[in-house]
Amino acid sequence: MPAMTELPTELSASALVVTGATGRLGGRVARRLAQRGIAQRLLVRSPERAPDLPRATAVRGGFGDHDAVVRGLRGAKTVFMVSASESADRLDQHKAFVDSVAEAGVEHLVYVSFFGAAPCATFTLARDHFHTEEHIRTSGLAYTFLRDNMYAEFVPELAGADGVIRGPAGQGRAAFVSQDDIADAATAVLTRPGDHSGAVYDLTGPESLTLDDAARIVSEVLGRSITYEPETVEEAYASRASYGAPPWQLDAWVSTYTAIAAGQLDGVSDAVPFLTGRPATPLADVVRATKG
Repeated sequence: MPAMTELPTELSASALVVTGATGRLGGRVARRLAQRGIAQRLLVRSPERAPDLPRATAVRGGFGDHDAVVRGLRGAKTVFMVSASESADRLDQHKAFVDSVAEAGVEHLVYVSFFGAAPCATFTLARDHFHTEEHIRTSGLAYTFLRDNMYAEFVPELAGADGVIRGPAGQGRAAFVSQDDIADAATAVLTRPGDHSGAVYDLTGPESLTLDDAARIVSEVLGRSITYEPETVEEAYASRASYGAPPWQLDAWVSTYTAIAAGQLDGVSDAVPFLTGRPATPLADVVRATKG
């Protein structure tokens, strides 16, 4: 287990703070930084769950815990902010955290946003990302925004038990991006944050795909039949109603697909190659690496 403390004692040795280290993306970034020998603090709600990494100090602090966050960030220069878990009050959590980051005297905030973040984005959660970005812009912090497209790792999970991906995406396209590519890009930014101050990077895979394309690729890699079946918006809400999810979550689920239909996840960026020095990873390679 990494060293644990409520108040870091070697601030000058860990001027970089990573949030979300117990999750898929934050954990990837933390491991990459550790592999480079970079000291870091892992700001997490449960320090005992933090990954065991060299030169990593686990610090307790949830986004909404103002006092703990300010204590945990004292002396830090750069913070990597992975968005909070989806919830009805996620934007409020983000704003509270950004305020704490600024109060703690942090210089640079690297925020994981979403492709096409905008106040009127079709994907409802992309609106939260836009408003978080705007709050960061007005905070006085130097910033870098990493706007990732849909995770490529999640594409096989879109299929139901019958192997069918259902949703109102029409023949729209998305440039699914690997979490490893995002982590590599984030690591490049975090190791030289000053080079990326004020930058907004769209992180995408190497091609934009329809869900028919994606289903075909997943089928070929997994060796089983995966197909895409378009739904109407009404059918999408009806088919998901049985989960008992709150309205905001249903809206988020359905608008994931309608955003694709609207063309708001289409478009390939050169940001991953620019930041990592290598091509972005194709969907087939991501599925191949994660199958089983």
